[in-house]
Amino acid sequence: MVDLSEDDFDLAVRVALRAIPEDLRDAMSNVAVFVAEEPEEPGLLGLYEGTPLTERDSWWDAGSLPDRITIYRGPILAMAATPDDVVDEIRTTVVHEVAHHFGIDDDRLDELGWG
Repeated sequence: MVDLSEDDFDLAVRVALRAIPEDLRDAMSNVAVFVAEEPEEPGLLGLYEGTPLTERDSWWDAGSLPDRITIYRGPILAMAATPDDVVDEIRTTVVHEVAHHFGIDDDRLDELGWG
């Protein structure tokens, strides 16, 4: 297990978000990203909660509460052997959860190597 401060972990999440291509970042709509210590469901590194962009229709209200992406610090630190492992896993988890926001499911993410 790697010990990385909350501030350094948060910074790594922000860096991973900034690494997403600008056109995709610009296309993200009404989504907030959080860091939490532990998931309610064991085994999760991240969680997307909301309505994917591909499913939003006329019924969806742009004034709705934002979708939520949560990155879980505890499980990522527990699986990492080095600080670089932490950064790599944060990047993978952020990309994975943002992909869900765009409507990409786990099967397709596995095919793309982001599972």
